Amino acid sequence: MDARDFDLELSVADGETVAVLGPNGAGKSTLLGLLAGMLAPDRGRAVLDDTVLFDVGGSAGGGAGAGLGGASAADARANARSSARRRETLLPPHARSVSLLAQEPLLFPHLSVLDNVGFGPRSLGRSRRDARSIALEWLDEVDARELAARKPAQLSGGQAQRIAVARALAAEPALLLLDEPLSALDIEVAPAIRTMLRRVLAHRSALIVTHDVIDAYELADRVIVIDGGRIVESGPTKRVLEHPRSSFAQQLLATNVVAGSAPTPSRRGAAAAAAAAAAAAAATSHRARAVRRLSRGRA
Repeated sequence: MDARDFDLELSVADGETVAVLGPNGAGKSTLLGLLAGMLAPDRGRAVLDDTVLFDVGGSAGGGAGAGLGGASAADARANARSSARRRETLLPPHARSVSLLAQEPLLFPHLSVLDNVGFGPRSLGRSRRDARSIALEWLDEVDARELAARKPAQLSGGQAQRIAVARALAAEPALLLLDEPLSALDIEVAPAIRTMLRRVLAHRSALIVTHDVIDAYELADRVIVIDGGRIVESGPTKRVLEHPRSSFAQQLLATNVVAGSAPTPSRRGAAAAAAAAAAAAAATSHRARAVRRLSRGRA
């Protein structure tokens, strides 16, 4: 997108969960909006399995591209070159087999929990009976069957987010997009929802935008860092989080490396600098221990 200076190429393997990190304004929400059909690209091509989500603006000559659900970046480029003479394609959101889970649950207030979760199957043409059966299966999956008869106003924040996850997955999407799904939850609730997400995301293609290292470490197979509308770092989760190269990832993990020189400080200045360095070292050590504990847990 020219107006947002957004231009990147990304592939997601079948069954892979990719965490998207980056500072505010980096382009994370733009990426999700383009894939979900909420934004229209100026040029580019995105393919989900065998379905072209969009192919506009002469994408064969350059621009952003995405290969999702098993297509590699090389495949995406080859497909883009072969599409030079094709008619432009821009699928509407409901035809993409993509579900977007936002920060807020956004449940339909007039529907019961069961009907909220069954909305996706019904919109795909399933019978009321089939939709109810599918909804109950997903409520079981997120440990929320006992909430089936409630209305959204009767749910806690954690319960509502469980229902939102069930509703998103009941539509059987080929790609699940999660936009900071835990950011609006209390710190006491987030771990249980994170554990649930890790279970339901297994073997499912997903992109999760987050600012939380723990979310990335526990949920993602791979991490990409976006800055200025470009991918500045990409790799397996453990490598990126334990040995970050981009400045944002280093800041997120409190492991900044600053090159340069400074004048010799006064005695009072030296003491203040030593105290600040000790505090920073303690914070870095705490983050490092947390990452190592997570690493041992994943191993």
